[in-house]
Amino acid sequence: MSRSIKMAESPMEGHPDKLADLIADALLDEFLRKDPYSRVSLEITLISGMTFVSGHVSTEGYVDIPGVVRRVIKEVGYNRPEHGFDADSSAVITSIEEQSPDIVLGISSEGAGDTATVVGYACKDTSNFMPLPISIAHALSKRISELRKSGKAPFLRPDGKVLVTVVYEGQKPIFLKDLIVFCQHDPEASLEKLRDFIYEEAIRKVVPQELLGSETRIMVNPSGRFVLGGPAADAGQTGRKIVSDAYGDVAYSGGSAFSGKDPTKTDRTASYMARLIAKHVVASGLADRCMVQMAYAFGLSEVIAFDIETYSTEKVEKEKIIRRLLEVFPTNPKRMIDFLDLRKPIYKQTACYGHFGKDGLPWERLNFVDSLRELG
Repeated sequence: MSRSIKMAESPMEGHPDKLADLIADALLDEFLRKDPYSRVSLEITLISGMTFVSGHVSTEGYVDIPGVVRRVIKEVGYNRPEHGFDADSSAVITSIEEQSPDIVLGISSEGAGDTATVVGYACKDTSNFMPLPISIAHALSKRISELRKSGKAPFLRPDGKVLVTVVYEGQKPIFLKDLIVFCQHDPEASLEKLRDFIYEEAIRKVVPQELLGSETRIMVNPSGRFVLGGPAADAGQTGRKIVSDAYGDVAYSGGSAFSGKDPTKTDRTASYMARLIAKHVVASGLADRCMVQMAYAFGLSEVIAFDIETYSTEKVEKEKIIRRLLEVFPTNPKRMIDFLDLRKPIYKQTACYGHFGKDGLPWERLNFVDSLRELG
């Protein structure tokens, strides 16, 4: 079988773009906590000394936007002036308007809150049906952030990123080709100490050793010094890491960002439903890999197009699988919101380390496997 390389990256929560996503979803959660029917579409821009919150919100609740912003920045670890970006001294500028009456009209008729194409994917690479490259990248970047926040690595700072490449033979992952870690650090930390710590406390604890071999290249801060980071070094904005938010380069991207959008935004809700459907196809044994594609047009209450790709791994005719999926799972925008119970403050946990593959999220629950197995 021919070999190929699949890739994924995972920014840490202190990465400026991920910090923007985290703030956007923390604000969304607060609006939904005060009013479950809040309609929210927020964009966050970060740069040294400033956080800019803009967007459209219609709600019956009140949210202290600057307070939430500063709380999130502090939780991530930007709480010292020497980091170049500090929760207490950062200015918070807001520009919020009411949701457009034209959008309200489209949603009130149970139509889609946006025009969008969405993708959901699942495979047998891992126990949570996620591709191996993105699974390892997220696990490693999360582990490094947890070590920093626990106090075990006080020399680490919040910014960073993990890049993973995996060699596949056919559809099977064979070994890790590249494992590259970038970690922001205090100026006094030696590169040798940093590399030893990341390897022993992160890589060895997270990455399956059988995937590491003589052909694996492991690098930590290959460019050398990484002291200045976060918004002080690079402006951050919501929605700039959509491939990392989803499946790496294994599946297509629908093209839309998720964070800062309430569930009436179909590009977010339908992406979650597409993941649920794809995961059920694989978990029920109907296929070894599955990509679900759906299209929506603003204001229309029915899905415009629905299709699945099973990469010739299906055990049942694809047309039969599609018919059963449309019987079991809703595709109407309002019904998807109700089916997944999305009017709750659950979104902050999705903003970093991926929107998929996490236990407890409603689009990860396998409640309808038996309904699909009957086709087999």
